[in-house]
Amino acid sequence: MLVLTVGAPANGGSCVARHEGRVVFVRYALPGEVVRARVTDERGSHWHAEAVEIIEPSPDRVDPLCPIAGVDGSGCCDLAFAAPEAARRLKGDVVANQLERLGGHHWEGEAEEVGSTGATGWRTRVRLDVATKGIQLGQAGFHRYHSSDLVTDLSCAQVPDGMLAGLDGAKWPPGAQLHVALDDGGARHVVQSGPRSDRKASTQVIEGSYEATQRVGDRTWRVPVTAFWQAHRDAAPTYSALVKDWARLSPGMTAWDLYGGAGVFAATLAESVGETGHVLSVDTSRGSARAARAALADLGWVEVLTESVRRALTTQRRRADVAVLDPPRTGAGREVIDLLASADVPRIVHIGCEAASFARDVGLYRGHGYGVEEIRVFDSFPLTHHVECVAVLSRG
Repeated sequence: MLVLTVGAPANGGSCVARHEGRVVFVRYALPGEVVRARVTDERGSHWHAEAVEIIEPSPDRVDPLCPIAGVDGSGCCDLAFAAPEAARRLKGDVVANQLERLGGHHWEGEAEEVGSTGATGWRTRVRLDVATKGIQLGQAGFHRYHSSDLVTDLSCAQVPDGMLAGLDGAKWPPGAQLHVALDDGGARHVVQSGPRSDRKASTQVIEGSYEATQRVGDRTWRVPVTAFWQAHRDAAPTYSALVKDWARLSPGMTAWDLYGGAGVFAATLAESVGETGHVLSVDTSRGSARAARAALADLGWVEVLTESVRRALTTQRRRADVAVLDPPRTGAGREVIDLLASADVPRIVHIGCEAASFARDVGLYRGHGYGVEEIRVFDSFPLTHHVECVAVLSRG
């Protein structure tokens, strides 16, 4: 055990401490605290540790808001012990640090609340794994942090009351996954996928439907429970309104919706460009593409392409006035951003759900002469270290 004085927050949910010249990344601690920490991983110049006793607590520490998270608990709510307003400040500090280091851009701010739901009960989509061994065999649960072990108490604070009711207990095929969604009508849908057999994975509807009804504005989507939709109940309309504002489109223009999923941004872009314009939405997910085509069927100027973004960009002949990107956690990366710059897209709205990848991508845009007009950071995953970052960049 080590007694450590904890410093600034680091990307990934830890805070930085030092021990005999070595950097120690400490989870479950807040800046300024003195803690007793258990080392969990030694990697030469730096260690990873968990705070198992708080000797001198921060004034920002509260009684954990999630009953199953923390040391030796579930990995779901790794900031459940921080006051929500303090957590938003920490997340802003982390993003600012990453932007400075990896993006070469100075930014100051904190994460903003999303909607009015608060820090608990905000999640509408959950995936549970089913244990394959031991006394938990056949029980659904959440993973412990960086572990294959499961916590089979399903009372995570992110989840609204009743969302996971009746799904506990040993009754599921070992190795299966349960996908649970609350749609915008309040109905619950439970879909079991797997386990794999003879290299095939079966899918079975346990409750409700395979598709959940989601709404943004006046438009309705039917999205597979197993496909991507924003987990926070207020995230999709919040981002959609921001994208519409920042895109600055007018009738007759062309917009690219890259990593477009079910086409939420394509819908708002299409409203702006009108029938004389054109919107291209690209995603690799066939389920999401089907949802997009069905939801946007009345918008004849929207094209939905099931393809990788990289390959789609190499085939475009019509120059875009705006490109909106919402890539996975790994970000867009150099090749895609090089292609956007080569296509001379003058305006970019870039969304990122991982601070380091987002900052790196901002740096890549800046290397192509794009200037950052504005950045906003959203606390779209309360009780966790995760954030959603949105930047608008322009060139020419």
